[in-house]
Amino acid sequence: MIKFLCTLLGSAMLCAYAIAAQAAPLTVAVAADLKSAMIDIAQAYEHDYPGSKIEVIAGSSGKFYQQIVNGAPFDLYFSADIDYPRKLRQQGLAAGEVKTYAFGRLVLWSRTLPVAGGLSVLADDKFRKVAIANPAHAPYGMRARDSLIHYGLMDKVGPKLVLGESVAQAAQFAATGAADAAIIAYSLVQTPGMQGQGSYFLIDEHSHAPLEQGYVVLKHAANNPDAARFSSYLTTGAVQAIFRKYGFQLPGAAR
Repeated sequence: MIKFLCTLLGSAMLCAYAIAAQAAPLTVAVAADLKSAMIDIAQAYEHDYPGSKIEVIAGSSGKFYQQIVNGAPFDLYFSADIDYPRKLRQQGLAAGEVKTYAFGRLVLWSRTLPVAGGLSVLADDKFRKVAIANPAHAPYGMRARDSLIHYGLMDKVGPKLVLGESVAQAAQFAATGAADAAIIAYSLVQTPGMQGQGSYFLIDEHSHAPLEQGYVVLKHAANNPDAARFSSYLTTGAVQAIFRKYGFQLPGAAR
C-alpha cells in the first residue's frame, strides 16, 4: 500500500511539473515594423528556454494602445513610438519601467519606379498614389507626414496619399500595385518577402521627429516570471544582432 501511494504521488508530481513546464504563452503586441524581427527573437527565446512560448501579434501601435487601455490582456507591448508605453505607465497599466529597444528609420520604396531622387520624386505625375500608414494612430505614418511637410511636398503629394491601417499595410499597397510607392519602415525592406525587391531611398532622419521605439511589461503580466525573463533576454547579444539585421539602430549607437 505504501509503495502504491508513493508511486501515485510521484506520478502526480510529474504531471504537475509537466503542466508547469507548459506555461501559457506570453502574448506580445508589437508594432508592425517589428513583426519579422520579433518572430526571430521569439524563436531564439523558445530554443533557449524549452517549454516557453511567445505569441506575436503585430499591428498599429496606436490601436494596440487603445486596446490595452480598454483591457486587452497582452503581456508585453512594443511600440514604434515610445510615448504610447509611457502613457500606459502613467495610467498605471504597466508592471515595470518603459525601455527603449531601438530607433527606426523611414524609407521611400517602390516596386516599379525609381526613387533614388528621394521624396521629391513623388511630385512627378508618374506617382499617382503614395501609401503611408495612417498618421492618426501609426507612428511611421506620423513621421512620413512630417517628412513631407519638412520638404514642402504636402501640397503636391497630399492628394495622392492612401492610408494603411499600419506601416505593413502601406507596404502591401505598394507591393501589390495599389500604390506606386510607399513611405515605410526600413525594417520592412529587410524582411525576406521584400528584400531585393524594387528600390528604396533612406529618408533623412532629421526631417522628422526620432522614431524612438519602446516597450513595457504590462500589468497583466505583473506576476509572470517568464515576462520578466523575456524582458531581460532582449539585452542579449543574440537579440541585438537580430535588431541590427532588420536595420534598427540600437540605443547608444551613433545616429
